[in-house]
Amino acid sequence: MGFGFGILRLGPAAFWAMTPRELAAAHRALAGPVTAPPDRNRLAELMAAFPDGGRDGRSV
Repeated sequence: MGFGFGILRLGPAAFWAMTPRELAAAHRALAGPVTAPPDRNRLAELMAAFPDGGRDGRSV
């Protein structure tokens, strides 16, 4: 409802007349396509490239 009323600025009649597919299409048009989360290997690569911790290596 917040997306339909606040972001799309739809009136109640227009919002409630939309199908879920139409609402999802409007969301994709603004936010872009949904991508899959990284798999376990990609997550390990990202964690190695960007470890937690400050400049001294300690966890935050």
